[in-house]
Parts: sequence; structure tokens; C-alpha cells
Amino acid sequence: MKMLKFFFNLLTVVLLIIVGGMAQYRYNIVQYLPFDVPSRVVKSDLSPQQLSKLMNTAQPSEFQDVDFSVFWQAWQLLEDNYLDHEKIDSAKMVDGAVAGMTAALEDPYTAYLPREDKVRTGQDLAGAFYGVGIELGYVDGVLAVVAPLDGTPASRANVEAGDMILRVKDEQKGIDEDSSNWSLTHAVDQIRGPRNSEVTLTLFRKNNGNEPFEVTLMRDEIIVKSVELSFENVAEKRVAHIKLSRFGERTFEEWDAAVKEILENRTDIDGIVLDMRNNPGGFFDGAIKVASDFIPSGVVVSQKGRFSEQSYPVEGRARLTNMPLVVLVNGGSASASEIVAGALRDQLKTPLVGQKTFGKGTVQDRRDLANGGAVHVTIARWILPSGEWIHNEGIAVDVEVKDDPETDEDEMLLKAVESLS
Repeated sequence: MKMLKFFFNLLTVVLLIIVGGMAQYRYNIVQYLPFDVPSRVVKSDLSPQQLSKLMNTAQPSEFQDVDFSVFWQAWQLLEDNYLDHEKIDSAKMVDGAVAGMTAALEDPYTAYLPREDKVRTGQDLAGAFYGVGIELGYVDGVLAVVAPLDGTPASRANVEAGDMILRVKDEQKGIDEDSSNWSLTHAVDQIRGPRNSEVTLTLFRKNNGNEPFEVTLMRDEIIVKSVELSFENVAEKRVAHIKLSRFGERTFEEWDAAVKEILENRTDIDGIVLDMRNNPGGFFDGAIKVASDFIPSGVVVSQKGRFSEQSYPVEGRARLTNMPLVVLVNGGSASASEIVAGALRDQLKTPLVGQKTFGKGTVQDRRDLANGGAVHVTIARWILPSGEWIHNEGIAVDVEVKDDPETDEDEMLLKAVESLS
């Protein structure tokens, strides 16, 4: 039974590797082990080709000679010798193997997402999930509320920015834990949950006495808008201020509504400030759609992959042409937001205000795996209309400015409005 289990585990690993198209990685062969290997440890007699045939999957022909024997040997060594055997979890070991394989490429954007991370990423891009409506971060090294979102269970319960989250209790999940050693990812997983389920947070609020207090919240659907429009009077000008925080599933629907409102007020405004500060990117096609509302003709961006190149022209809407425009960016502006900023700079000479952008110039494709996880694979470079590849370099701004944390004024927005012409 033990050997049957062993070979079943091996077949599971190879299935994930082959189906995921990840057999490109060649394992280093270890010449010796620093401890004695029990005589019952054996190499698998099944070659990659035989395993592929057995599972009715095709292994890429150029990698027919990949030797997985060291992998099998290491797996069984752990099975037979690891002290805390109850911690042996084949599913987690598979996760670790695939994660290590992608990490070996030394590309931070080519990565393995276990099922839980894949679900969370999908929720973030969708802009909707079930939770309590708080942005998480750390205050003095303690898990804390960065900001409660308007109209959510947290804001209705008067949770405030800066509240430290000391403990989380959820009877349905069976947790009642101190949060002192939690990562942000773990905290998100624990605080999110099914709609109409309860979670109790033990909070500590500075300048509110020395006693922690509990708040019990009923989870609900949280909608995080990616486009927010406001009309503001700044520096003796009235501007349409568009905050574009990500390129997700809801972005273009929200963007379309904002554009229509701007057009309805066109005669009453002096220009547009497109604010993409701290916009980490998202869907590639969203960048094309947004840029197409400003650029009447020409290429937005080009892609260069291993075997082909492709240019992506504007999509022909151009609803916001002939209106003064300035773009706000900073070091948190990346990927799709850099595509938009770069295209507007190159095609329209739009001034960029703020700070140099992050510098992510590659495109990833997500491929789902049989275990519910996924691999994000870098498939191409994207190139600005000027021919510039900004990876690891970022896009320099025309007017550099920083916010003063000691004031309530948004100095970057003020400078952006001053740059409108």
C-alpha cells in the first residue's frame, strides 16, 4: 500500500507538471546526500515518456530527456524519514514543487498561485467579494485598519482608520486567534467569509482609553470601485478628477459611466486630471479601452513575444478628445496604468505629473491547473509607441512633485491642475 501511495503521489505531481506545460525546468542532479539513504528508497522505473503515455498527456518533444529521478528520490526520502510525519501533506508538497519550479526562472511575475491565492486574485480583479469592508495594513507593526470603505459593515459599525486588530473570532470557521503573527494575506483570508456570516474583531484605538473593545460584523458583498469621478475647484479651475485605481472586470463599465458624466458637464470644466497613482494594473484590454477615449488614432502599445509581434491600435471611440488633460502617476503606478500613461505621453504629448512609475513592462497569461491553482506565465514584453521598453526603469514624469504628509492638501493634484493648458 505504501508503494502504491508513493506512485500515486508521483503520478499526481507529473500530471500537474505536464498539464501545466511546465516541464521546461530541468532539475539539478544531486550527486550525494549528506545522510544515509535507507535501502528501500528506489528510483521510479517509469520514465516521463511512460508516465505521459499512461496519463494520455503529451510531454513537449524538446524535453523528452528530462530526468525526474532526483525529484522522486527526494519525495520518498521525505515520506520515509521526516520526523513529524503527520505534517507530510502531498497537496502542499505539489504546491511547493510547482512554486519552486516557477521561482527558478527568477521572474517575479511568472509565479504559481495555489487555489486560495487564485480565488483571492480573481476577487480582487472582479472588484467584489464578501467581507466587512476594510483596507488592511500595519500600524507600529500591528495589523490595523488602513481605511473602512464607505457603506460597508465596518463603516456602519464606526470602525475607524488606525484601529489595531488584535484578535479575530469566527465560530463558523472555528477560529479565535491573536493576529500578532499574521501576514496580510492570512488576515484577508480570515476576515473575509460567506455573506451573512459573523466575524468578531478585537480592536484597540489610540486616544480612546487603554482598553481593547470588540466589534461583531455581519459580512456582506463588498463592491470596490475602480473608477471614481469628482468635479473639483482647484487653483481657480474646475476639473474632472478621475481616480482610476485598477483595471478589473468592472472597470470599463464604471469608466463608461464616468465618461458620459464628463461629457454632460463638458462646457463647465477646464480639463481632466486622470489620476492613476497607486494603480497596480490589471487586465491588458482595459488599458486599450481607456487610452482609446483620449487618442483618436494610432497605436496604444505593442507586444513582442518569443515568436511574434503585435500592435494594438486605438478602438475608435475617442470621446474625450480636444479637452485639456494631465496624468497623475507615482511609484505605485504599474503595468496597465503605465501603458495608458506612456501612450498618452507619446501620442498626445500629455504631461505626466507626480513621480516616476514602477516599471513593469511584461505581459502575463494565466493558465489554470488541474488542482484548482494557476500559473501566471510571462509571455511578452510590451513596448510604448515611442519604442521604449520601460521594464525596471519606469516612466519619468514631466513635472516631479511629492505630497507633504504634514498638510491636508493634495500637493500632487494641485500641481497637476496647474499643468493643465
